[in-house]
This record gives sequence, C-alpha cells and structure tokens, in this order.
Amino acid sequence: MDLKERDESDGIATRRRGKALESAILQAAWDVLAEDGYSGFTFEAIAARAGTSRPVLYRRWPARDDLLLATLQEFWWSSPIPVPDTGSLRQDALDYLEAANETRAWLTTLISVQLADYFRHSGMTFRQLRDRMRPEGAPNSLEIMLGRAVARGELRGIPSSQRVIDLLFDLFRHELLMSMRTVPASTIRGIVDDVWLPLLAVTDVRPDHAGS
Repeated sequence: MDLKERDESDGIATRRRGKALESAILQAAWDVLAEDGYSGFTFEAIAARAGTSRPVLYRRWPARDDLLLATLQEFWWSSPIPVPDTGSLRQDALDYLEAANETRAWLTTLISVQLADYFRHSGMTFRQLRDRMRPEGAPNSLEIMLGRAVARGELRGIPSSQRVIDLLFDLFRHELLMSMRTVPASTIRGIVDDVWLPLLAVTDVRPDHAGS
C-alpha cells in the first residue's frame, strides 16, 4: 500500500508519500523511543513528531508493536557490522567485536534500557527480538567467519550448537549491558582468547602480534 498524506502549513499544501513519508515516520518513531522509551512510544506521540496523522500510521502498521519492530529494523540494520576477512579467525573475531563496540554499543544499551517495559509486557527476550529484526535469509556473521576458518584449516567444522557460535557476541553484549559503556579492548581479547577460541578447539590463538 502506498503511504501518502496531505498536510496544510501556512496555507500551502504539501504531500509526502511512499518511502519519504515512511522514513519520516520511522525517524520520528526512533526519536520518541530514544527519548521516552516504550511507555511513550504511542501513535499519538509519533504522529505529532512526524507532523502527520494517526490514520496514516495505522494504514501501514496496525499495531504499536508492528511499528516498533519496523523502527528497530530500520535503525539496527542500517549500519551492519562488517564481517572481517583477515586470514585469521582470532583477528576476525577481535575486529568484529571492535567494530561492534563502535557501531552497536550505544544502540544495544539504548534498546535494553528503553525497551525494558516492552520486554516485561511481551515476554520476549533480547535474543528473540534480535532474531525477529534479522532480515529473512540474512547470513549469520559469525557463521561466515567460522566457515572461512574451516576453509583455511583452522577448524575442523562449524559447531553444531548455535549457542557456541553465538557465544562470542553474547558475552560481548553481556559486558555492554552490565557496564552500560563500550567494552575495554582487554575484555574483548579475553572473550576471544580465553573463552571462544578454546571452546572451538582453536589452539594456536596467540600469534606474535597477540598484543594487537
């Protein structure tokens, strides 16, 4: 359905439609969420911020949680974490978490704080919400890194347990949520060298430049 509206301002009719209108609404929704959290995330507040009407929002997102998911997808996936390809699983993992520190630390913290009421209301976990936000068919970055490590001979195969695969980022996210700030480089190295790589049975994890 093509979203369109007609606003009157100073006697001049203006029209926004399609992607331009949707982007304006999602930006307004993001601003409301960041400032007021889930409790303030209402159609009334978002329509007012976007300079449009509630029926315009309802036509595209019948329920508040539909709009919430669209908003999170727009701003979570707009800057995906690049998947490193350094030739070393250890360095790939370090670079991946360092990039996540730069692009996702503030967003993860914001979501955990501002969506506390949503998690209580819906019973959904952070992991479930993340999986719902993932575009259909989107590859798992950690599986890509592990697949390359298998091709290089660093690993015998990709672990069958998804929990083991995801542990790298799960531990990183835990540190974010516990400290509410970016994760120190030394902690990132500990997650990679002391936990994830040994669990994957990668034994030669510290090259000559291990201090990197």
